[in-house]
Amino acid sequence: MSKKPVIQITDLTKVYQMGSTEVHALAGVTFDILENEYIAIMGPSGSGKSTLMNMIGCLDTPSTGEYILNNNNVSTMDDAELAEVRNREIGFVFQTFNLLPRTSCLANAELPLIYAGMKSAERKERAKEVLTKVGLGDRVDHKPNELSGGQRQRVAIARALVNNPSILLADEPTGNLDTKTGDEIMMLFEELYRQGNTIIVVTHEQEIADHARRIVRLRDGVIELDEKVEKPILADYQIA
Repeated sequence: MSKKPVIQITDLTKVYQMGSTEVHALAGVTFDILENEYIAIMGPSGSGKSTLMNMIGCLDTPSTGEYILNNNNVSTMDDAELAEVRNREIGFVFQTFNLLPRTSCLANAELPLIYAGMKSAERKERAKEVLTKVGLGDRVDHKPNELSGGQRQRVAIARALVNNPSILLADEPTGNLDTKTGDEIMMLFEELYRQGNTIIVVTHEQEIADHARRIVRLRDGVIELDEKVEKPILADYQIA
């Protein structure tokens, strides 16, 4: 059975007004992302990749064009509607972790469920479940300053997964980590992909992009190349 598109982007543009100058950050981008795809978005500074990430993450709206997320046209939604879609459909993973420093791993992981209105006992159970899934079942009561950088990013990934989002959207997820720890995080993404998650990684590093199954390269606000990754780095990785 063919996979359905989670994301359908058609002729997306974004124009910023800088004084008397118009800056075309996106100049007509069209592509789909299917369920359980693992895709990397690449491009040099000024290519439009950060703008596209903000569009996919419902953090911004296009000037023109259409963005369909799970059959919902989000390109015309207002701020309140976008916030609801973000919390329900998208799990964010940032380079800087963005954890609340004085609260436990459990409290950090359950935060999206508070916004979703889930009851406390159910929230805690679900948060423990995803923390265990990312290898932190024995760290639920620890605070971020008691964790390594890799463990903090795992908490951030657990928080991103807690709502069962349609997509996991990661912005330079290994940018603040050493090589060994970064490799461990990419192994975790591989496991999540094999479990059926749809993963989008925004990166400028070719080695990170080569973990994905597909790479979309942007330049000057348009797609320069959309290609399959022939030999993904962890394709032969055996999950214990």
